[in-house]
Amino acid sequence: MPDSLTLEVANLIVDVLTGIYSEETGRPQPLKISIVAEMRPATHYGADTPLAASKNYMDLKFAAREALPPGLHFTLIEAVADHICETLLLQDERVAAVTVKIVKLAIAENGEKIGITLRRERR
Repeated sequence: MPDSLTLEVANLIVDVLTGIYSEETGRPQPLKISIVAEMRPATHYGADTPLAASKNYMDLKFAAREALPPGLHFTLIEAVADHICETLLLQDERVAAVTVKIVKLAIAENGEKIGITLRRERR
């Protein structure tokens, strides 16, 4: 099995214009977004290895927050996840795959976790 490096950012709360029901459209709703980026790692990481030898996990936060087009309504949360995946795959050729999990907080009751998980591999 080849070496791998996984970067993770979990449980970001991001307000996104999304949904199909009248009570969802027209205003942002909170989504809980977790992202896993599978990387091709360097052959070795020493104490003085620079950040350029890996990927800044802040890039994952950026893809979930700032990279989503402001004012754009995503009908499906699958489209939100797809946009995040594509952003990370385009940013860095070392990213082999991205998994995005989204939970819709506005419709959850009694601790439910209603949402999707999308995984995209580099093609």
